[in-house]
Amino acid sequence: MRIGELSRRTGVSVPTIKYYVREGLLPAGQLTSPNQASYDATHERRLKLIRALIDIGGLSVAGIREVLAAIDDRERPVHEMLGAAANRVVPRYTDEPGPGIAASRAAVEQLIERRGWRAAAGGQAGEALAVALAALAEVGHAEFTTVLDTYADAAERVADADLAYVAHSVAREDLVESTVIGTVLGDAIFGALRRLAHIDASARLFGTLTEASPGPEGAPPAPGPDADTAGRPG
Repeated sequence: MRIGELSRRTGVSVPTIKYYVREGLLPAGQLTSPNQASYDATHERRLKLIRALIDIGGLSVAGIREVLAAIDDRERPVHEMLGAAANRVVPRYTDEPGPGIAASRAAVEQLIERRGWRAAAGGQAGEALAVALAALAEVGHAEFTTVLDTYADAAERVADADLAYVAHSVAREDLVESTVIGTVLGDAIFGALRRLAHIDASARLFGTLTEASPGPEGAPPAPGPDADTAGRPG
């Protein structure tokens, strides 16, 4: 296909496609004449992945280049390739950790050891958990560590579901795209589900929500402040 057809198929403008080629993110098309190049399904797949990394993952050109390098390195195991993509889209904590960070890091290390997880406590995800636990401790919720295993049980089930979904992909580009989308949007979905579960648990624990008329344009009624804020921290 010509570049115009590639643009129509992907929704990416021709100038943007040419920019990606110049930046080395997208392979150049095969020249069919001095002024014409031909593109195929591999270009279409790569272009869609680039857009997912930008639009959903929020990656910079440098970040995309790093992820694409992991994809193109056929010697790199799939586990490491997916880790390179996921680490790029997971927010990093840059604030100075609170005074309880040492105890929180120890709690994370113990959790990982207790559950037999093949993950490093000092990695990006482990550090993010330690920072969050330290912040909870700083506002008087140090005992939150007592429910970590309950959270870990849920996290394991969600992780299994995530990987089962991703495993349906065959091409390395599709695997990475599924991982990026699943990491970013999956976090949003899980957060919303957790919120809905909070509302239900609070209603069962502290009182029943009463029926109300639908909101504007048929939207469901918003729960009262007590039902929406009571319950677990977070």
